[in-house]
Amino acid sequence: METNNTIQQEPVFDIIIAGAGCAGLSLLYGLITESKLSQLRVLVIDKALEKSNDRTWCFWETEKGPFESIICKQWDAITVHKNSFSRQLTTTPYTYKMIQGLDFYNFVIMEAKKFSNIFWQEAAITNIETLNNNAIVYWEGGSAKASKVFSSILPIDSLYTISQSTNTKPFLWQHFKGLLVEFEQPVFDAHIATLMDFNVDQKGATAFMYLLPLDNKKALVEYTLFSKSLLKPNDYDAELSSYLKKHYANAAYEILHNEIGAIPMTTQSFAKSDAPVYVIGTLGNAVKSSTGYAFHFIQEQVKLIVKNLVQNNPIKTEIHNTRHQFYDAVLLYILDHQLMEGSEIFKRIFQKNRAATIFKFLSNTSTLMEDIRIMRSLPTSIFLPAAIKVLLRRS
Repeated sequence: METNNTIQQEPVFDIIIAGAGCAGLSLLYGLITESKLSQLRVLVIDKALEKSNDRTWCFWETEKGPFESIICKQWDAITVHKNSFSRQLTTTPYTYKMIQGLDFYNFVIMEAKKFSNIFWQEAAITNIETLNNNAIVYWEGGSAKASKVFSSILPIDSLYTISQSTNTKPFLWQHFKGLLVEFEQPVFDAHIATLMDFNVDQKGATAFMYLLPLDNKKALVEYTLFSKSLLKPNDYDAELSSYLKKHYANAAYEILHNEIGAIPMTTQSFAKSDAPVYVIGTLGNAVKSSTGYAFHFIQEQVKLIVKNLVQNNPIKTEIHNTRHQFYDAVLLYILDHQLMEGSEIFKRIFQKNRAATIFKFLSNTSTLMEDIRIMRSLPTSIFLPAAIKVLLRRS
């Protein structure tokens, strides 16, 4: 990666961003687009500044957002399927949007290169320590100091260790493999996204196919599961191949790209923000624990941090309110203890509610009355005892 600035011996910065993934680059973009912060000396450190198209993020908005120019596709209707149940919902006033990872990385990096006060270091961070109200970030062959460090670096081995621990809080994975496929002939309705098709092998957990058509020939098809353990690579491939064969049996297609990933679903905390080192992204609990949605909440976390910096207030990174955290904990408890099939939970929610209400609920912006409508979609005999168990565990 060619950058406009490289660092000198023993440099000092206002802010160091440790990790240049979605969270780190989102924060960087938040800093350079806020006039009161855009002149801060910022160092971005990542082990690989040459990015690949390793992720696809989807989210919903009611208006145009800061990344509108790199939206690769958007939809105003979604479908959900389970056995004979099939429902199409309009998303108004929301629009469901998709950004490809490489487009996002390149967009933010190119914008940041316009600023002479943004510096870059390609290296694996070895340690972060505090000294006299400052933080020092070390990497092999160098170090740098800042009054504030924002870190999103969480080794995947640490996540696996946490997932296998005996902690009383549930820990599931949202794991997936997606294929960008292109058919020789039109097979998709490009105006409708399939949010959840549960008519696939559930693997004893919660599994669905997620299909996002980019046009009438091309789509991202993703096999997604919520479970305690990951699958072998061939298992994802087998389900994807089976799904494509079942629905498009006589059509030839080409695989243009594939992506695979795993996102933690838990109310456990991975690390604590403790001045002058603050955690963001997955490390900073930005992921919604009951669904694995991250992009929207990372942007909300960035807005909160930027606001704190502008107002010179103590830095806060927690963006999930207590009420919705409780709902997430209850749903995770039900899934973790297999009290009800995940496919049946989501089917009932989508069967009995408008898409806009569900999106507000999933965005933690729903009203109490809207929350009650969502909760009434589920059997009281299952939800209420689970809620009591979660409350007792918290006390």
